[in-house]
Amino acid sequence: MDYIEIKGYKSIKEAKVELKPINILIGANGSGKSNFISFFDFLNRVSNQNLREYVGLNGGAEKFLYQGSKITSQISAEISFENHKNAYSFTVQAEDDVFIFTKELFWFNDDARDSASYKPEASVKTAPDFRAKYIREHLNSFKKYHFHETGKNSPFTQMSNVLNSSYIFYEDGRNLASFLHHIKQNDLIIYNRIIKMIQSIAPYFSDFFLQANKEGHIRLQWQDKYSSTIYGASDLSDGTIRFIALTALFMQPKLRKSIIIDEPELGLHPFAITKLAGMIKSAASRGAQVIVATQSSDLVNHFEADDIITVDQIDGKTEFKRLHEEELSAWLEDYSIGDLWQRNILEGGQP
Repeated sequence: MDYIEIKGYKSIKEAKVELKPINILIGANGSGKSNFISFFDFLNRVSNQNLREYVGLNGGAEKFLYQGSKITSQISAEISFENHKNAYSFTVQAEDDVFIFTKELFWFNDDARDSASYKPEASVKTAPDFRAKYIREHLNSFKKYHFHETGKNSPFTQMSNVLNSSYIFYEDGRNLASFLHHIKQNDLIIYNRIIKMIQSIAPYFSDFFLQANKEGHIRLQWQDKYSSTIYGASDLSDGTIRFIALTALFMQPKLRKSIIIDEPELGLHPFAITKLAGMIKSAASRGAQVIVATQSSDLVNHFEADDIITVDQIDGKTEFKRLHEEELSAWLEDYSIGDLWQRNILEGGQP
């Protein structure tokens, strides 16, 4: 993405955010970081024609409009791709607590074609226009990852199919076992790199025990270096299982165009956060665009000022500002970005 412009969505009255390979969002609780991250989930539902269900299950259109329907009646967005070569824009109008697509434009080299459906679902999924093909590829990559649930009944403890659930890593990590099994079968070098990365923060870890049952279903299991016992996902600490999921996400052989994740540092040891920062940089160098919302000054310390976007809620609306290295050069001689953030020296994004 070159940029994304959003109007009328939750706490975002109007904002245009220029995007780079690495985009680290920082700000106080309630500033709007999660709202920005969630908009990519909104876009994914748009592209897959299940926006109506998504909106209905999340409180109706009223919950998505900036300060409610009395203030805002519609949401609009524009997303530019591939150095402004392709773009997608739309407007949805709230009617009877659902959204109706009143405008939907496919852009190619400054030429736009309107394909508004005037229905609760977008037309981009099925539009025959050649522009729509490229736009679909980008929109389908917008998945918001979250690995927060780690209890006994978490997604990581569930069975997944080694055939049907092995190609794309799911947003909540519920197919982690089949995804790792697929990598091991098809790219052993990458699989071994994943194992070594996990061992760097969990030295007792030996390998995964990835064996499917007769029905082709598999559960995440592993062995340590000191016994022959087979352990399950619930035998790992919260931080370790999250780190395993993050490692699979960022080190997978075929990266998605976009990796969007909220608070990936949750429960991680400072050394694991260092490893996470390295994986984010590596993924960006391999062509993925990474968007991360974080509360961790430890994570922020590993990035350049130009990678950081501050998020603030001012007079009830979320505002975004990217930091610039030259503006902070004097401070950065003695302090890290995380230090400046913690000391409230940065203009915006105060914790």
